[in-house]
Amino acid sequence: MKISRIDHIVLTVSDVAQATRFYHEVFDMPVIQQQSTAEVTTLRCGHQLIRLQEADRNARKAAHPTVGSADLCIVTRDDLADVYRHLQSYYVKIESEPVAKQGSEGQMHSIYLRDPDDNLIEIASYK
Repeated sequence: MKISRIDHIVLTVSDVAQATRFYHEVFDMPVIQQQSTAEVTTLRCGHQLIRLQEADRNARKAAHPTVGSADLCIVTRDDLADVYRHLQSYYVKIESEPVAKQGSEGQMHSIYLRDPDDNLIEIASYK
């Protein structure tokens, strides 16, 4: 067996509506209405999906879904200076200046922030 890619991830959040607003407005991730319900919101992130759920959702899920336990990296094609300004316009607190990192495609630069549930979000650029 050979795995080819990640299809989607599920983030456990304290408030689906609040998290949806953050990911949709700040990161411009479209909401996929056909895959969203009152309990879960599905957002497009490139070729992958991010699903937002509350911990008490009655569905198949991780054994101990915990708000604020995710640490993920999303990639932008934009210059990080532009991303930095964009995030500031939404009053998003940035935890670090751009730092050099190694990603799945090689050398990249990243900035870090937290979503409303304190999940650590790395925004990376391969530029």
